Amino acid sequence: MIRQPSRHCTVELQAVPARIGHVRAIVSARLRHWHLDALVDSAALGVTELLANVHRHARPSKRCTVELHLLLDQLTVSVHDEDPRLPHIRTAGGWETCGRGLALIAALSESWGMRPDGSGKVVWFTLPALAAAPEEVRTDHAHWEPLSLEDGVRTAADTRSRTRGARVG
Repeated sequence: MIRQPSRHCTVELQAVPARIGHVRAIVSARLRHWHLDALVDSAALGVTELLANVHRHARPSKRCTVELHLLLDQLTVSVHDEDPRLPHIRTAGGWETCGRGLALIAALSESWGMRPDGSGKVVWFTLPALAAAPEEVRTDHAHWEPLSLEDGVRTAADTRSRTRGARVG
C-alpha cells in the first residue's frame, strides 16, 4: 500500500529481495517527482542497505514500512520494522564483504539514528534537500517531530570517526 500526501511517501512491504528493487524504483520516482534528482542515488542506496538489514536480521517478520519525509531543506528516509533489537556497528576484520550497512549510511548521510518504536524499531537517515522550494514544503511542517540527541541521533561526522572499518552485527 502506498500513501503519498504532498511531501510524504509511505511504502509498506515484505523485505524480500524482489520487493527491495521495487522500493528503490518507488523512492527514485518520488524524488524525481519532487525535483530532487540529485538525491536519488544516495536515497536509493540507503534504502537498499536498510531493507537488506531487515531482510537479514528482522524477526519474527520481514514486514516493514519505508517513509520519505521532505521538510524544508532536509529529506528524512526511515525504515520501521517489527524487530525490537536495535542494530549496532561492530569493528570489521579482514576482507569481509557484508556487515557495513550502517557505516555506509553514516558516510552518505547528513545524520542518522535509530529508536525503539512500539514493538519494533525505526532506523533513519537524512540528506540535504536544497532543491525544494520552501513554499511547497512548508505545508508539511506540522507533521514532523525531530528527534533529540537522547533519541538516538547520530551525526555523520560523529559516526564516521567511530565507524572506520566498521560493520553491522
